Amino acid sequence: MPTQAIVAQSPDQTGDWASFRNGNSLHGVATSSLSEKLTQLWTYDSKDGIPGTPAIVDGHVYCGLLDGYVVCLKLKTGEEVWKYRSIEDVDPKSFAPGFKAAPLVTESSVFIGDEEGIFHCIDRKTGQKKWTHETFGEIVSSASIIDDRIIFGSYDNSLYCLKAETGEELWKFETEGYVNCTPAIINGFTFVTGCDEQLRVIDVVTGEQVKIMPLNTYLIASPAIMGDTLYVGTYASEVIAVNWKNLTTEWAYRATVGEFPYHSSAALTKELVVVGGRDKVVHCINRLNGEEVWTFATRGKVDSSPVIVGERVFVGSDDGHIYGLDLKTGKELWKERIGRKVPGSPAVGEQVLVIGSAETNGKLYAFGQSP
Repeated sequence: MPTQAIVAQSPDQTGDWASFRNGNSLHGVATSSLSEKLTQLWTYDSKDGIPGTPAIVDGHVYCGLLDGYVVCLKLKTGEEVWKYRSIEDVDPKSFAPGFKAAPLVTESSVFIGDEEGIFHCIDRKTGQKKWTHETFGEIVSSASIIDDRIIFGSYDNSLYCLKAETGEELWKFETEGYVNCTPAIINGFTFVTGCDEQLRVIDVVTGEQVKIMPLNTYLIASPAIMGDTLYVGTYASEVIAVNWKNLTTEWAYRATVGEFPYHSSAALTKELVVVGGRDKVVHCINRLNGEEVWTFATRGKVDSSPVIVGERVFVGSDDGHIYGLDLKTGKELWKERIGRKVPGSPAVGEQVLVIGSAETNGKLYAFGQSP
C-alpha cells in the first residue's frame, strides 16, 4: 500500500534502507550486501553539517541537513534531484529550521521533523510539501509507520500519531520528559524510552498506555526489540535488556571503566548487541546473557549507531573516522578518515554505504564498489 515503509522482506544484495534503523524493530541490520573493498564514490556538501542518518530507496538518497533542507540525490552519482526547505521563504538569508532526524521514506512520501517542532510530509517524486503538523518542541525522533499511522516523538514531551495521507492527529500521548527516541513498534504496541526515566508501552491504535516501568535513568537512545525483550543504552553507564511484557530487567551490561552515557542506539542480531558509548568505545554484548564479547576503542565519542552488514559492523566516531569491524571479533577491517565528527549513523542500501559528517562545512559521503 502507498503508505507502507519500504523494507525488504529477506536479506539480498540490493535491499533499501528506508528509515533510521531500517524497520520498526530498530535492529540496525542491512538487507543489502557491501563490497569487501569500499571506495569513496561521491560527496555532497552541507554548510552546517549532517547530524542525522540518511535513507536509501530505489536508487536515491534522502537526507535532512542542518541548514534547513531535505535533499534527494541520485545514489550512483550524488547528483541533486530535488531540494526541500523547511520554510516557504525563498530568501536564502532567511533562517530555516534544520533537520537532525532521519527521514522515513515510503512509496509516495518522505516524513521528517525539524528543530522547531514542525513535522513535514514531502512528495517523494517532486520534493513538494504535502502537509505539515506543528508540535511544540524540537523533533529529533525519527518516525515509524504502521499501516496508515506515522508515530514520532517531540521535545514537547509528547508522542504523536498522525494519519499518513493527511497529517490528521489521531492521538497524542504526553510523557513527563523529552522524547528523543525513535519509537519501536511490534505486535500493535509502540515503546517510549525517554527523559522521564520510564519505559512506556502504548497501544498504536488507541494511544493508551498499557504498561509502564521505572528505569531510574533517562535515555537518549532508541530501543531495539526482539520478541519480548528490548535493548537500549542508558545515561547510567549501562546497556539493559528489559522484558516489556513482564516488566523485568533480564540483564544489565556495564563497562569495566568509567561512568558515561550511551547516545548510540544498539544494533541487534539473534546472538549479539552492538552499541557505541561516550567512553569512545564500541561494545559488543552477548544478547542472551549480557556478557561482553568484544570492545573496540576509538579516539572520540561514539554517538553513531552501528549498522550490521553480513559479518561486518560499520559505525562513525567523533574522532573523525568511519570504521568497519569484524562482527565476531571486533577486529578493524576498514577505516576511512573524514576529519569531522560523525555523530550520525550509516545507511546501507543497494550495495552503498552513505553517512554524513557534522559541524560547519560537513559532507554526505557515499562508499561502495569502485565503478
